[in-house]
Amino acid sequence: MTRVILYTGKGGVGKTSISAATALRASQNGMRTIVLSTDSAHSLGDSLDMQLGPEPKKIVDNLWAQETDVYYNMEKYWGTVQRWMESILAWEGFDPILADEMVVLPGMDELANLLWILEHHRTNKYDLIVVDCAPTAETFRLLSFPEAGRWWLEKIFPLSRKISGLARPILRRVSSMPLPSTEVFDTTADLMEQIENIQLVLSDPEQTSVRLVTNPERMVIKETQRAFTQLGLYGYRADLVICNRVLPDEVIASGYFSEQGAKQKQHLETLHEIFGEIPIKITPQFDHELVGIESLEKLATILFDDENPATFFHDELPFVIFTRDQNEDEFVDGPVDSESLMKLKIPLVDRDQIRLTQAAEELIIEVDQYRRNMLLPRALQQRAVLSAKLDQNILNIWFGEKNNG
Repeated sequence: MTRVILYTGKGGVGKTSISAATALRASQNGMRTIVLSTDSAHSLGDSLDMQLGPEPKKIVDNLWAQETDVYYNMEKYWGTVQRWMESILAWEGFDPILADEMVVLPGMDELANLLWILEHHRTNKYDLIVVDCAPTAETFRLLSFPEAGRWWLEKIFPLSRKISGLARPILRRVSSMPLPSTEVFDTTADLMEQIENIQLVLSDPEQTSVRLVTNPERMVIKETQRAFTQLGLYGYRADLVICNRVLPDEVIASGYFSEQGAKQKQHLETLHEIFGEIPIKITPQFDHELVGIESLEKLATILFDDENPATFFHDELPFVIFTRDQNEDEFVDGPVDSESLMKLKIPLVDRDQIRLTQAAEELIIEVDQYRRNMLLPRALQQRAVLSAKLDQNILNIWFGEKNNG
């Protein structure tokens, strides 16, 4: 089974160096590894001290690296649809160069990056995929894209295809506007079906985990804290936190950085309070730039020593489901007539911040401005939500008997 590790955090915290160091150490341990950058402001090639491109490039034994490119990806995965959209804009009189820019729709970059992850996963060429993600907000757009895409596929796409088929004979008589062909719809359908497979890979806690990279600074920790909450909301497994660029004790002891050192100690204590049992690894502020294989080897040794970087450092699952018959003790404080219980960990939130809505096979969970349309597991589909309760960062949701109507 191919292991997938996603590194995310606020811009500038050092995700790229840590991603590259993780991939390098895994490759040295004999794992066929690829490290993939999804940040449009690529720095993975700079970290490895070599030129990278939109296709995987071999770096050393067992290690490949890749920097994705939105235009290359559009042609690779979306070429048929792209050419139709360009023909529409040309029909409207747009300049071809401007049309080429305009057909890169919002979200296409995230989608193409997801497709690369899926392609690497299903080819079985690699044992480990390390993803150097874009800054936190963009990462969660990427992670939430599969569910949004599935909604589009189920609700909008069939209607669009039907309307296009009905309107085609009429529009051809009165307009020369290019209409989407069957090939365009087939390509779109294929892409959307792949999104289903992406969701299965990224949400599988047995093969995928997210690692949060932070610095010992108040604003950075706040964003890391918000990211941790979002991971719980979307059901992704977080197995490790890395606090990067921590001043070494000997530097603090020199006196010049004593005040910063005291604040840094407080921030590290805060991190342990926030993340509880999730391990936190510390990496120092180096006195030189981390560029090239030799520097990354030093970082990898500090991070993992003799440990396998692909291991799961924390084994708590993002959500679990219990049934009444098998787990009577898990239904304490729940409705008497409940048949199933889902426990979803959403850390660092208050009860008033959470809103639940059930819509057919979906459970809509809102936490402040964040919203997740969660497709319920088959065991809970067609079961009504009876009650919900937030208890020590665990959202308990009780479901009744299956509605056979």
